[in-house]
Amino acid sequence: MRIDPFDIDPLRLFGDYMKVTGVPSLAPEQGPDPRLAGKKLGVVNGASWTSLWSNYFGKTMLPGVKIINVGNEAVQLNFMQAHSQGLECPPKINIDLFCKYARDLYDLYQVDAVLISCSTMNRAFKEVSETMKPLGVPVIQIDEAMMEEAVSSEGNILIVATHGPTIKSTQSLLEETADRLGKKVDFVGATIEEAFELIGQGKIAEHNEAIARTIRKAQSRDDIDIVVLAQMSMSVFSFSYPDPVKEFGVPVLNSGQTGFTRAGDILRQT
Repeated sequence: MRIDPFDIDPLRLFGDYMKVTGVPSLAPEQGPDPRLAGKKLGVVNGASWTSLWSNYFGKTMLPGVKIINVGNEAVQLNFMQAHSQGLECPPKINIDLFCKYARDLYDLYQVDAVLISCSTMNRAFKEVSETMKPLGVPVIQIDEAMMEEAVSSEGNILIVATHGPTIKSTQSLLEETADRLGKKVDFVGATIEEAFELIGQGKIAEHNEAIARTIRKAQSRDDIDIVVLAQMSMSVFSFSYPDPVKEFGVPVLNSGQTGFTRAGDILRQT
C-alpha cells in the first residue's frame, strides 16, 4: 500500500511541474520576438525551490528565451543562520558562491546575461558584475527595475517582506536606488513571517491573503502610494490580485514580472 505523506496527486504534480520546467534541450525556445531568439538567460537563485518561480515567470515574461537555473538550499540556510545569529548577512561565502555560479553558467553554456533572483543576495550584485565584466556578460538584479519604478513614483512606499533576512537588503537597495536616481524616498515596512510559512506549506491563496491583509492594514495607518513585494516568491500574489489598483487603489509591484521584463530589455541589446 502506497502512503502519500503530502496528500497530493503525484501524477498532477509531476505533470504540471514538467510543463513549467521541461527537460534540457539544445533546441532554441520558440517565441514571438525575433530579438530574443536564441538568447540564454542564466538565473542565480538563492535556493533550488525558487527555480520554479524563475522558470514560470521567466518563460511567461520572456517567451523564446532559454532559462538556465542554478542555486541550492544551503545558500538560503546559511544566510538564514547568519541572520538569526546577528552575523553579517549575506555571508561572504554566499557572495563568492554567487560569483562562481554566474561564471559556471557562462563556462558551461555561454549565457547572454545573468539574473540574480534572490533579494537577500542583492548584496552580491557588485561582485558578480565584476566577475562577468571581462566576459561582456551583463548582470541584472531582479529587484532593480521594481525599485526604480517605486522610487520614481515619488510617493510613500510600502515594502512588504515575508522573510526576515531579506528586509535589510531590500531597504538598502531602495535607498541606493533613490540616491542613484537623485530622488527622495519615503517608505514604511511590514514583515509577515506567517506568509513565508504558508508558502512553504503550499498554501498559496492563504499566503496571498496574508499579504493583502497587511497592505490594507498599512493603508489604514499611513498614506501609501505604491507597494513593493520584497521577494520573487511573493510574485504569486499576482495570481490572486491581477489588478491591484482596482483592489487596493495603488500599484503592487512584484519582481517576477518587473525583473524578467528588465532582463528582456537587456537581452535585446546583447
